[in-house]
Amino acid sequence: MKSVHVSAALLLSMVSAVAQPPAVADPGHCSANPQLGDLTLKPSWNGWGAGISNLRRQGSAAAQLNGPWLGELKLKWAFGFPGAKGAPGLPTVAGGRVFAGADTGDVYSLDAATGCVYWSYHADAGVRAAITIGRSEKPGESLVYFGDLKANVYAIDADTGAEVWKVSVDAHAAARITGSPQLYEDRLYVPVSSLEEVSAADPAYACCTFRGSVAALDAQSGHMIWQTFIIPDAPKPTTKNAKDTQQFGPSGGGVWNSPTVDPKRRALYVGTGDAYTQPAPKTTDSIVALGLDDGRMLWSVEDTPNDAWVTACIARANKENCPQDAGPDYDFGSSPMLIDLHNGKSLLIAGQKSGIVWAHDPDRKGAVVWKTSVSATPPEADGEIVWGGTADDSAAYFGVRSGGVVSVALENGERGWVTPIKAAPGRRPGQDAAVSSIPGYIFSNGWDGVLRILSSGDGKIVWSFDTVQEFKTVSGVPAKGGVMSSAGPSIAGGMIFAGAGTVLLAFGVE
Repeated sequence: MKSVHVSAALLLSMVSAVAQPPAVADPGHCSANPQLGDLTLKPSWNGWGAGISNLRRQGSAAAQLNGPWLGELKLKWAFGFPGAKGAPGLPTVAGGRVFAGADTGDVYSLDAATGCVYWSYHADAGVRAAITIGRSEKPGESLVYFGDLKANVYAIDADTGAEVWKVSVDAHAAARITGSPQLYEDRLYVPVSSLEEVSAADPAYACCTFRGSVAALDAQSGHMIWQTFIIPDAPKPTTKNAKDTQQFGPSGGGVWNSPTVDPKRRALYVGTGDAYTQPAPKTTDSIVALGLDDGRMLWSVEDTPNDAWVTACIARANKENCPQDAGPDYDFGSSPMLIDLHNGKSLLIAGQKSGIVWAHDPDRKGAVVWKTSVSATPPEADGEIVWGGTADDSAAYFGVRSGGVVSVALENGERGWVTPIKAAPGRRPGQDAAVSSIPGYIFSNGWDGVLRILSSGDGKIVWSFDTVQEFKTVSGVPAKGGVMSSAGPSIAGGMIFAGAGTVLLAFGVE
């Protein structure tokens, strides 16, 4: 995917994920299906960021893991996804269950302790976004929210898997939802991205007409309350390319990441993608603030100007749709993290594909407080920081595509420790996946299929598990681990859940 751009090959592979096979019968059913009840009674990892600030951090009480226990982690169960071609989305943990989507369009509710299936639901297209859980207005009922690769948003009964509502938030043929919807105050905030950059590789394609957006839906009915386009001006015909195909603009600004909610300032923050056409609008490659209540754009700060790019720019031929002065493709694939400092101030910390970590001040219309490069050389379009980081009280931590994990001080942006990570022999390096954390430890998934735990104090690797192997699954489906390139692990209730290859793995202590 493109920042989801991680590579052209991945971009192209995602196109095939839209056409879905028929729903697959549930393998490995649970013997009973008790009602979820009060979701707050059990530890959870809800949605992409484990909270509205998108810190991807689990506290000690909910994690129920500490240093001495990490060395005793064992594989508890493995779940194989029927018909899947790639790794599942980030697992959501709530009420003693694990919810995860697959590229087949199937969404599963699994028992967190055993991996047996309570129910499955078949969406219209692949589901790679993390799932969000919330309470229904009906007593005792909870809802499962997610988006698919056709830009549909769903609300499903969390107990039974029955569809409550489904709405489309963008009719563009290339529109999709890659970031997890964020739930707050009975509104569901949905980010919209696209793969129109892939479509633009065809010189006969009229490039480009997609504009990224955020839509606010009523969480109970699915009714759209507002939708704000990252590029305010609608695309219009411009020139024709060398193949006499009509061109359009402005376009781009996809929102690949889960929105970050700021109740104090009544704001919502997203990182935006690059432009597809020139001139690049100033809201692309930016951190953007929208009003929670009405979607009004409060401010935007462009961290990389003049960045217009499509996949035609990397083709050996048929570059007709590539902007004349193509940019570096340095969009924001990861969510901004809203962090309150000890001095009472707040920062928005965002990692960019450029390899730069940015600190923006939400009280000064996003003014840049500091920026720090974690990359030795300017990265290619694939990017250096792709899916995001995590943070504690003193530092932010990011995995980098060149292979490693780094720490950056929150107060001034100074680089702390850097841990280079060499890929397993014969495998591709890179720590593109979003990292996760508990007090004292960082969790990082690798392109080489290895899950690693590092000390947040010095970056030392304290535990690792190689997923590149065949697993006997509770679903009875043959499955093998492998690439872990986007979704990081989820930690809750003494368990670690991580997707790799075509399998979901659950680790715990005896």
